[in-house]
Amino acid sequence: MTVSAPLVEPFDLVIFGGTGDLALRKLLPALFHRFLDGQIPASSRIIGIAREALDDEGYRASLRTALIEARGAKDKVDEFLRQVGYRPLDARKDEGWDAFAAMMGEQPDHVRVFYLSTSPELFVDICNRLGHYGLNRGKSRVVLEKPIGRDLASANQINDAVGRVFDESQTFRIDHYLGKETVQNLLALRFGNALFEPLWNAGHIDHVQITVAETLGVGRRGAYYDRAGALRDMVQNHILQLLCMVAMEPPASLSPDAVRDEKLKVLRALRPIDEANAAQLTVRGQYRAGAAEGQSVPGYQEELDGKKSNTETFVALKTEIENWRWAGVPFYLRTGKRLPARVSEIVVAFKSVPHSIFDASAGPLVHNRLVLRLQPDEGVKLWLTIKHPGPGGLRLRHVPLDMTFAEAFGVQQPDAYERLLLDVVRGNPTLFMRRDEVEAAWRWADPILAAWASSGESPRPYTAGTWGPSAAVALIERDGRTWNEDSE
Repeated sequence: MTVSAPLVEPFDLVIFGGTGDLALRKLLPALFHRFLDGQIPASSRIIGIAREALDDEGYRASLRTALIEARGAKDKVDEFLRQVGYRPLDARKDEGWDAFAAMMGEQPDHVRVFYLSTSPELFVDICNRLGHYGLNRGKSRVVLEKPIGRDLASANQINDAVGRVFDESQTFRIDHYLGKETVQNLLALRFGNALFEPLWNAGHIDHVQITVAETLGVGRRGAYYDRAGALRDMVQNHILQLLCMVAMEPPASLSPDAVRDEKLKVLRALRPIDEANAAQLTVRGQYRAGAAEGQSVPGYQEELDGKKSNTETFVALKTEIENWRWAGVPFYLRTGKRLPARVSEIVVAFKSVPHSIFDASAGPLVHNRLVLRLQPDEGVKLWLTIKHPGPGGLRLRHVPLDMTFAEAFGVQQPDAYERLLLDVVRGNPTLFMRRDEVEAAWRWADPILAAWASSGESPRPYTAGTWGPSAAVALIERDGRTWNEDSE
């Protein structure tokens, strides 16, 4: 069955950092896909902003090849690009802003979306200029890319400054993991089926694992990444948001604040990790030279041109949620670069049956697992124990019920940014972070960063192409558990 894509109202979407990697690789292809599906009105405008001295045609030429590669619809690319323009602007200089404001005023009834795909250091400057020229009025929205600050204090400074120009209802703090199909299907699985929610608690769940693994190194992001590290780049935002979706209580409805209220409760219930327990509950790593995807690759410090660095490229940690539903259930989180596979998944491991009625010859009883794959192939896999068919006695097998979205529904799954960008246009903040969520996440992460800094210890080395330091394996195996290995 084909589901028609609803048209949104006319909008102007302005991408600050319009020549950057995120804009060219993700944002503009996402908008092109929505254009091909008929969701972007003909009067809408998409405007790239950067300091490079380009004009409309020069910018369109830089996009044409990337868009054709993204979808292959050559005949539609030029039609889409007619809605795309470019303006050279510097967030810290006055030149060109008068003309830009006048151009935006040509469509006063349009929704205005200002997407800040820039360094966080520029968020305040850009918002102040938008406010000075009156571009924050009416149906205007601002989108803030992560990371929002380096810690709670800097996040509050940014949020305070942005809040003086755009109120909270106009501010969309984006985490593209929340736009992934599997994350939203987690809501449907939990709250749309009587099968799971009665078991979704400490009485039936043994532990939860969340893994976000990348095969790539830092590449051209080295300067940014060395200031951030894996905890700031992935754990404080992406992984904690996934944890919230797994662990939150059922909201009263799917209204934006009902969902975000429940996520906030989870963040506030996380067991603290600080100097007293960080050594037992966290592992930091940094990759050395090795092999990835069949090729030799340099180590992290080599990618920084030999600069010495104590920045972590891998984190594994164990935490718990201190409430009635989850008391005593460990949540194991890990993320890293230069790992053996590119995979993002959530594993919910159920407790074993309390007593086995089967003879030892039947084989082991393995606990049930629900695996939600976010990438590369979005889907859901439920591992069950069944009898191996055929004569010869009763033999137990552990097999998956496997549902890949692309195969089950016969359609290409939209990129997360496709959904989130149009949610901003619609003014729907459900899948975006509220300010108090950002603050709660930093309150939990800051003591971990402080504990690492005070310890004076360097990250543990691991060879590129492996699953991180051996201490990350010990972190989970000393509890009698193991990391999920059924990624393929």
